[in-house]
Amino acid sequence: MTNPSVDDAPIGGDMIRLGQFLKFAGLLESGGQVKEAVIDGYVTVNGDIERRRGRQLQIGDIVEFGGRAVRVCP
Repeated sequence: MTNPSVDDAPIGGDMIRLGQFLKFAGLLESGGQVKEAVIDGYVTVNGDIERRRGRQLQIGDIVEFGGRAVRVCP
């Protein structure tokens, strides 16, 4: 896996759901896009394909989609 440079996205708390984070971090624009991308296996969390939009992300998790990587920060 080639890891692109990782951007930080401060969430202002301890946890956030994957679907919310993908929109918050600007990786996707709508809930429909999030649903398709996650179900189709195009999103990874810490290098593993994640197919659950409701997965709770924690500080330090790295989400990748479309050649971009974003770290969950406090």
